[in-house]
Amino acid sequence: MLDRAAIGRVLPPVTATVERGRLRFFLNAIGETSPIHHDTAAAQAAGYRDCPIPPTYLFCLRMLDAPEPYALLDELGVDLGTVLHGEQSFTYHEPVVAGDEIRFIGRIADIFDRKGGALEFLVEEIRVERMSDGAHVADVRQVTVIRNPVAGGAA
Repeated sequence: MLDRAAIGRVLPPVTATVERGRLRFFLNAIGETSPIHHDTAAAQAAGYRDCPIPPTYLFCLRMLDAPEPYALLDELGVDLGTVLHGEQSFTYHEPVVAGDEIRFIGRIADIFDRKGGALEFLVEEIRVERMSDGAHVADVRQVTVIRNPVAGGAA
């Protein structure tokens, strides 16, 4: 069982740059063809400073640039073989665009279980800031589900 004392813990910040090449790779992987995501002139004509990222890219970017993307799970004693992606949500306050350097500041918002402890839920809330001006550009909420088949029977 996860230690509930971890609730409220602030996680080490992760800094990332929205690098155009990696962004292009992600856009191609998800099949995004809108010109605003691929062409700076089209993005600027649409009112953006540069090509905006698609909504879910923040999740990938944080994992890509974290020195140890699974460090929190390791510290909590979680076997990665028991981890499931639960959910994620994004609230954007300002567009994040190619070239932005951003900082992710996360905290453990909640830990709870279901099915007699067979499933544990780790909820992270992450504030995303643009480094150049400190603007609060987004909030990310992600839920990781940990299967614990020995607690409460089969999941």
